[in-house]
Amino acid sequence: MPTANASRARRPSLQDVADLAATSKMTVSRYLKSSDLVAEKTRRRIAEAMETLGYIPNRAPDILSHAKSRAIGVLLPSMSNQVFSSLVHGIEEAVSARGYHTLYGHYCYDMDQEERQVEQLLSFHVDGLILCETEHTPRTLRMLEVARVPVVEVMELPERPIDLAVGLDHRAAARDMTGALLARGRRRIAYLAARLDRRTLLREEGYRQALSQAGQEPLVIQTQEHSSFSLGGEMLRRALAAAPDLDAVFCTNDDIAAGALLAARQAGLEVPRQLAVAGFNALDIGLALEPRLASVITPRERIGRLAAERLLGRLDGIVYQDAALDVGYALRLDGSI
Repeated sequence: MPTANASRARRPSLQDVADLAATSKMTVSRYLKSSDLVAEKTRRRIAEAMETLGYIPNRAPDILSHAKSRAIGVLLPSMSNQVFSSLVHGIEEAVSARGYHTLYGHYCYDMDQEERQVEQLLSFHVDGLILCETEHTPRTLRMLEVARVPVVEVMELPERPIDLAVGLDHRAAARDMTGALLARGRRRIAYLAARLDRRTLLREEGYRQALSQAGQEPLVIQTQEHSSFSLGGEMLRRALAAAPDLDAVFCTNDDIAAGALLAARQAGLEVPRQLAVAGFNALDIGLALEPRLASVITPRERIGRLAAERLLGRLDGIVYQDAALDVGYALRLDGSI
């Protein structure tokens, strides 16, 4: 005979719900597939029984029989970065409206770790994947080919997407922001680059293009460390040591830019008169600084929503002519420049 503790540890079953609702397992199963298939009075009894028991539906049989899981896999390079929280908000808005669920994985900007996360998500038979990178290991690409599920790469615009892509041109955005600094008379402009992921390197290319067109020499201060306010201050000090005539910094993101702006003021430099500071992603912190931080506005929530909508559209059989959708960007040319 099972003990009382063992009884409490067992999860309520479909039969438990059926017994409490005074109906059959088949009726409860129909209710879980679509409540409209069950009479109203029976629906109420089943719902009350599930609430009383704390019943959690077991979807494994459907998944194992290769039915749709109604789950979307999303891989994020960072769980703490505000950039990706905005992206997730857009994804969730579109996915939840269609009755789908999201399974998240974290790979810390590491392609090998992304490969392992892709394998894990595919093992749960997700119906599609949203990936935040456009460079992948050969094994990742092979798994995605074999899985034959829709894939949307986000944040960038790869020349040859795996399936679909939704993003913006980071090279052009960086070129435009650097051009805005040059237009304001800045001539000794440094680029502060952290982590050195693909998007950071694309922005560096745009920065170099703008300076080359203006006949100016680049100065890149870079590190593999994760972005932070304190790192931004440290990188600014390195830039000033390398170029005492420095009159502007363009930073790969707003964390670095905010740290650089605060460090400049602590060093007695007037922003923007003596030193202009520009960032990327237009995070809320920039609006709280004095002067307000100039930055590139990236529509991350819209990217997430459009990526999810397109992925779900692919599941519905929609064919998109534009595999890579460019959502654009804008410049917030605030007081810091």
